[in-house]
Amino acid sequence: MEAGFARIINCTPAGTPALPGLSSFILIFLIFGIPAMAYARNIEPVVSTDWLEQNLNRPEMTILDIRTPARYAKGHIPGSINVPTELWAVPQNDLMLELPPDEILRDLLGKAGINRSRSVVVVTHMETDFSRADALRVAWTLILAGVENVAALDGGIDKWIREKKSLSTEAVTTQPIIYDGTISKTSLAIKKQVLSRPTTTLLIDTRTPEEYFGILSPEGHIRGAGLAPTPWLYERNGVFIPQAIIKAMAEGVFGADKSREIIVYCGVGGFAAAWWFVLTQILDYQNVKVYDGSMEEWIKDDTAPVEAYRWN
Repeated sequence: MEAGFARIINCTPAGTPALPGLSSFILIFLIFGIPAMAYARNIEPVVSTDWLEQNLNRPEMTILDIRTPARYAKGHIPGSINVPTELWAVPQNDLMLELPPDEILRDLLGKAGINRSRSVVVVTHMETDFSRADALRVAWTLILAGVENVAALDGGIDKWIREKKSLSTEAVTTQPIIYDGTISKTSLAIKKQVLSRPTTTLLIDTRTPEEYFGILSPEGHIRGAGLAPTPWLYERNGVFIPQAIIKAMAEGVFGADKSREIIVYCGVGGFAAAWWFVLTQILDYQNVKVYDGSMEEWIKDDTAPVEAYRWN
């Protein structure tokens, strides 16, 4: 079994015998000290390929493949539907990747047959740092829209294919519904909030160190921001690094106070949403926001403070 979340999602750490009758979220709480309330859901936030294979026919679950239609047509997880990433993050206000307007988001969910109580597993390919973050960007969007149980497939479609699990080329259609969830923007930060943030608010850049420092982007980063690179959440094959390491990384950068306000940003919003998902859905941080405009919007304003060639 590959390293990463697989041993956690299967609820049994390597070398530990299974504990029958103990729910998975309580077991995780006992092992890692994560508050059990973070796992009061009917699906884990990250699921393994083995778990998904065993649960393909769960009637209340949607497997959401966000790859391009061409990739989906060549082979996908049986039963999965295709709603590409480009529909979940759209050009708006002269920015590349923004949340769709509320009415479009509701329509998108309704056409996909997703209501607020469905379990949704987001699947994509893991070939690049950006495609890996896409799954968690879409997961953030679904949760913001009011979908209660959203998960990402650890290792994505790549791991599924490596393990020679079954694939289908049959397109899956859905019965449209009227979406019944409530869209909440509490996890969204706008530029004004970043500019006027109090000193108690933690601002974190989630791009690569080269971008943050100013080697690949001359502006560097937003003044006062710390750094937590999203690509470091994954191993080379696209599987998450072990959760114990992610937890230690989070505590080192974001701190142990899970009630503190945190704003994460990146280049256009994808990397930031990945850390939002990890912090809130896995580690139970309670006050995290994504600055969706990120550096793309920030540097359009000549008065917005930036700094380069220094670590905060």
